[in-house]
Amino acid sequence: MASPITIITLIFLFLLYSAEAKRTYIVRVKHSDKPESFSTHHDWYTSQLQSISTDPQSQSESESPLLYTYTTSFNGFSAFLDTDEAESLLRSESILDVFEDPVYTLDTTRTPEFLGLNSEFGVASGYSGHASNGVIIGVLDTGVWPESKSYDDYGMPEIPSKWKGECESGPDFDSKLCNKKLVGARSFSKGFQMSSGGGGFSTKRESVSPRDVDGHGTHTSSTAAGSAVTNASFLGYAAGTARGMATGARVATYKVCWSSGCFGSDILAAMDRAILDGVDVLSLSLGGGSAPYYRDTIAIGSFSAMEKGVFVSCSAGNSGPTRSSVANVAPWVMTVGAGTLDRDFPAYANLGNGKRLVGVSLYSGEGMGTKPLELVYNKGNSSSSNLCLPASLDPTTVRGKIVVCDRGVNARVEKGAVVRDAGGLGMIMANTAASGEELVADSHLLPAIAVGKKTGDLLREYIKSDSNPTALLVFKGTVLDVHPSPVVAAFSSRGPNTVTPEILKPDVIGPGVNILAGWSDAIGPTGLDKDSRRTQFNIMSGTSMSCPHISGLAGLLKAAHPEWSPSAIKSALMTTAYNLDNTNSPLRDAADNSLSNPHAHGSGHVDPQKALSPGLVYDISTEEYIRFLCSLDYTVDHIVAIVKRPSVNCSKKFSNPGQLNYPSFSVLFGGKRVVRYTREVTNVGAPNSVYKVVVNGAPSVGISVKPSKLSFRSVGEKKRYTVTFVSKKGVSLTNKAEFGSITWSNPQHQVRSPVAFSWNRF
Repeated sequence: MASPITIITLIFLFLLYSAEAKRTYIVRVKHSDKPESFSTHHDWYTSQLQSISTDPQSQSESESPLLYTYTTSFNGFSAFLDTDEAESLLRSESILDVFEDPVYTLDTTRTPEFLGLNSEFGVASGYSGHASNGVIIGVLDTGVWPESKSYDDYGMPEIPSKWKGECESGPDFDSKLCNKKLVGARSFSKGFQMSSGGGGFSTKRESVSPRDVDGHGTHTSSTAAGSAVTNASFLGYAAGTARGMATGARVATYKVCWSSGCFGSDILAAMDRAILDGVDVLSLSLGGGSAPYYRDTIAIGSFSAMEKGVFVSCSAGNSGPTRSSVANVAPWVMTVGAGTLDRDFPAYANLGNGKRLVGVSLYSGEGMGTKPLELVYNKGNSSSSNLCLPASLDPTTVRGKIVVCDRGVNARVEKGAVVRDAGGLGMIMANTAASGEELVADSHLLPAIAVGKKTGDLLREYIKSDSNPTALLVFKGTVLDVHPSPVVAAFSSRGPNTVTPEILKPDVIGPGVNILAGWSDAIGPTGLDKDSRRTQFNIMSGTSMSCPHISGLAGLLKAAHPEWSPSAIKSALMTTAYNLDNTNSPLRDAADNSLSNPHAHGSGHVDPQKALSPGLVYDISTEEYIRFLCSLDYTVDHIVAIVKRPSVNCSKKFSNPGQLNYPSFSVLFGGKRVVRYTREVTNVGAPNSVYKVVVNGAPSVGISVKPSKLSFRSVGEKKRYTVTFVSKKGVSLTNKAEFGSITWSNPQHQVRSPVAFSWNRF
């Protein structure tokens, strides 16, 4: 007979296994199938879950497995289920799809001047900046630090009556902290909590409230629409006035990202709520891998937003320079890559052989004095000492010295902490082939600089060949008017688009390297637990930083042209983007200093002044997006999942996904020699405008455009043109890509569309 302890142990193990077997699922439902006996869809979903549950506790409302009911962004619900329950649901005729909750990750002030957003912005176009007071930008991120000066509402008029949102209270968040600038703050954590076994929060810092204890959400929302703050800096670096792109716009924050990620169930719930609340722009600096649109929660939610007139901006991801790494590729969202500013934070390593190595740093503590210190590299307790991973360095080897650490594997700032904890007095972080020549400044806990691969190789060779290698680190503060700029960031994710190769992604690049913006007082600038420093502003890099720049600019365009659709705003930003840096040379790629291309920078770097008056726009209706979806290898049910309609008629589908009226072109020959696309442009410039086409071809492709001239009598008039792309004879199927452009030009406007060519799928 088993002992009582053994029985208790078995029961505990069974319960533990049962808990582990449960996970969050997102369930898509035939919305119209709700029986009349249920007053709401929520009641119907609850009944469905009760009918399949074997857990008597789940019969009560407080223990219900139902997490969220979605009514706007998605038709269905999310629930905490075991595998049997999920399979049982799927057998119901009313259930169209059941899939596991996807997890997304964060893609982590000089910019107004760099973008030409001075106080006179738009005056020449008859645009008053005060018009943006009516624009509300919703930011899905890690929440908000409402006490930041970036949310000061001094002088702002009353909140627009269209706003239906609210400011939620929490254990560390008073609803009174919202104001006429920060108009709303909500948190969504049910998906996250269920991923943790339903036990709540794993860290003492985290709590169920809109408060930002990570810093990322405060940084992104203040970048999009932060108020102007004078005398701002990060520990003395980047001093000046910090301001968002649309200083007059309102901010509404939706906390969906937690310590273990951003869960699709929470994101969908937040998008659902934000659309109902009345936001004009949605900004999502987060993403994951590529998935079909009907399984991509961000794509599904943003389709509903687009249909309601909400502009959606998403980060492209930080997986560059790897090819085909771009995320958030749905054509109805703006996919944003990252570029550099004309501001830098130089630092130097003066070597014992008389050479000076150039790098960057945001170190703000006491300097190293004037005495050079010994350099060490790849000497420690393990083979990973060259990477400065935790516990990899031998204190007896590195104490009192400058340690050279290879970039990669662990966080850059963690490497500095590892060196400091082992007794090192300084660090030089040297890039490898993976990060190339890209330099990102960090606020290290000890004197430290970052150098590129070529410089790093010289440094490693010096240490190897010199019997007494030494260095002295010198920090030079902030430097402006850096040339060349912008440069495409090496980390910025690249095309081609693996979900739909016929749509060119990313769409544009914006400022995303060393960006100063507001910060949370709950965490140090490095994000490390041992970082006790606190600062009102922080400098960060990532497509997370470039995305809210475009969100704010979209808010300005929405204010200037309230009649424009999200696709018109997107078109204006894309067709006016520039492809030359401040030396008047083609944009370069920080990965290897080569010339960049549209798979890295899309249409180019945004130019908000020109976007205010683009001349022509490529508009896209909801029906055209449905024709696009019909041209993919999706079932009707898959398309219904995205468009949320009872049925879809695909009789008018495009013959090719590239027929969508997109402002850029991605031509996939796929064995054919001829591809023909038709586009339609709308005149948003002056009446009686005439445009002539200018074609910049590719070596292996012939391009012809008919007609070659477009004449518009009135504003709002639409004209169509057809482009024929012919792959020249003798071109073999390769993985290479070629690029060109098609520009409609007159003395006032150049409406430019990049073209990417490929001969097979990726």
